[in-house]
Amino acid sequence: MSALSSMTTLPRHHSPLRSIAMGQLIRKDDRMSEISRRGVIAAAAVAPFALPATASAQEAAVLPSGRQFPIASGRHKLVVTEVGATLRSWQVDGRELLLTHDADQLGDSFFGKVLLPWANRIDRATYTFRGTEYQTPASENWSGHAIHGLVSWVPWTPVRHDRDRVILAYTLHPQYGYPFTLQFQLEYALRNQGVHVTLTARNAGKQPAPLGTGYHPYFKVDVNAATLTVPAQTYLTTNDMLIPIGRASVDGTPYDFRTPKQVGTTKLNTCYADLVTKDGVATAVVNQIQVWVDDTHKFIQVYTDDGAPERPARAGISIEPMTSAPNAFNSGDGLITLEPGQTYRGSWGLRT
Repeated sequence: MSALSSMTTLPRHHSPLRSIAMGQLIRKDDRMSEISRRGVIAAAAVAPFALPATASAQEAAVLPSGRQFPIASGRHKLVVTEVGATLRSWQVDGRELLLTHDADQLGDSFFGKVLLPWANRIDRATYTFRGTEYQTPASENWSGHAIHGLVSWVPWTPVRHDRDRVILAYTLHPQYGYPFTLQFQLEYALRNQGVHVTLTARNAGKQPAPLGTGYHPYFKVDVNAATLTVPAQTYLTTNDMLIPIGRASVDGTPYDFRTPKQVGTTKLNTCYADLVTKDGVATAVVNQIQVWVDDTHKFIQVYTDDGAPERPARAGISIEPMTSAPNAFNSGDGLITLEPGQTYRGSWGLRT
């Protein structure tokens, strides 16, 4: 089945501010009585979000990462969060394999985040699509680029939560710099002794929309001692602002990890392309952790976490599945264009 199709409509995400309209609180024969209306307004003015007197402070607290959705199967345990549909924890036989954070912490960088509707950077936060130039928020301070999309810090709506599977959804409404409407549904499932992640993205608007997808798991390894395999024939060369300017063979370069090799002191913030697949799947490996991607993911970014000011350098390694290259909104390299009603579907996963 093609990754792009006109599939079923996904559930819409509703802002909580919309769901508490006065007319939904007290209504009689489709009309609020004047007394009831005044009572509601008075109560709202005093305590619009009042909790029962018996509620504890802990019950009233809202975690920075939102609700937690644990799933488990066999040796594997996973925790996904409401905020960002983030992969917060992955444990195998009780051992944590991700750089992670507690539920009551904001978390460093983009640990475990989903990157939509673009992954990596947009040069100077400006792009042109179908002849129109757009300016997005510049979210990377040092460069002035826009980085990693718009959904990493928004609440996703749980659609289904089973013992070994959780599905969350989010509707990205039009906004300045990205005036398109996309509906996302993301499934995390434990099957075949591994993690299986499937994203469905549907253009729910009336005009074509640009899309790139990515994911940002950080693996807790000793980077210098780690053994890395990346099944890629080329990598993207960049300027000093980390924007791709070309494509080069990995032959004879420090970036050649087609066969297992110790990372050592090599610094990587490198996007790999021309992935070598087997049965439509490409697999990168760090130590015993396998990161597989289906053939909708044309790129894998590898980052050795050098120089992050909020934590020790090289605290872990990120292997990022991506459907498009950095700055694809300008270069078109791997860019997906969804026509109205059209759907993208792609998968990736983790094994040990």
